[in-house]
Amino acid sequence: MKYYEVIFKISAADSDAKTDDMLMETARDIVAQLAGEAGCESFEETGEGLNGYAQTSLLDKDMLRQQMEAFPMEGIRVDYTIGDAEDKDWNASWEEGGFEPIIINNRCVIHDPRHAVADNQPSCIDIVIDARQAFGTGTHETTQMIASALLDMDLKGKRVLDCGCGTGILSIIASKCGADSVLGYDIDEWSVENTRHNCKLNGVDNVEVLLGDANVLSHVSGVFDVVLANINRNILLADMPHFKDVMSIDSILILSGYYVEDGMKIAEKAGELGMRLIKTASNNNWCMLCFSKENH
Repeated sequence: MKYYEVIFKISAADSDAKTDDMLMETARDIVAQLAGEAGCESFEETGEGLNGYAQTSLLDKDMLRQQMEAFPMEGIRVDYTIGDAEDKDWNASWEEGGFEPIIINNRCVIHDPRHAVADNQPSCIDIVIDARQAFGTGTHETTQMIASALLDMDLKGKRVLDCGCGTGILSIIASKCGADSVLGYDIDEWSVENTRHNCKLNGVDNVEVLLGDANVLSHVSGVFDVVLANINRNILLADMPHFKDVMSIDSILILSGYYVEDGMKIAEKAGELGMRLIKTASNNNWCMLCFSKENH
């Protein structure tokens, strides 16, 4: 999959002034939030600002231009350039080192194949994630919030849909929590293969994975009891009608991948689609909302 690299240079509007570290950090956070709305899905800090990465088909260049021209911090200027990202495995160095085990609700431990887990929590669900060019190891707040919500649900006999499955971590958790079957899809072919790989690592055989965006749902038979989506805000807003079409009455929709201040827009869209808000959660300004599909 091809990516754009967006190089953001953050500086004082007054060329003679300097930007201190705290001001730079605040400006980076705002740039990341605005660029995320325009389609950037990952970032790395630089000495001069921030680099963002977006799938070439998802970056809204007009929105990005308008946001940066109207940057809301007084005294700060943001310049940026867009180019093709180098076609390489951006996760290679991270994959080599792996990540430290993550424990969620004292009921689930997530680790990579390189880090052994002490056998002192026999009641924990043990999940191995071998990330290969795919997001979703459990280290991010949004993944942890959805994982926590799944652990609190009775999924026995349920059919679950995982939209934008990434590494397959949420599909695997759903399966190990008793789901009868899980369907995942992702627009990134690397993610599709990585989900299948991780399912095998975890002995999970009831997860099916499709390549594509939400349009693949038009070819799926039946409805789902639980729908999960940990995706960019704009994609969620566009795809929620597709989610509704494959949800049974009283089914649960769990959405994350956006900031707290964007929660109102997500909730308004869900209300328009006949869904009732039943749970909210936040972690470090990331938001998760859960809805129930109403009978109308």
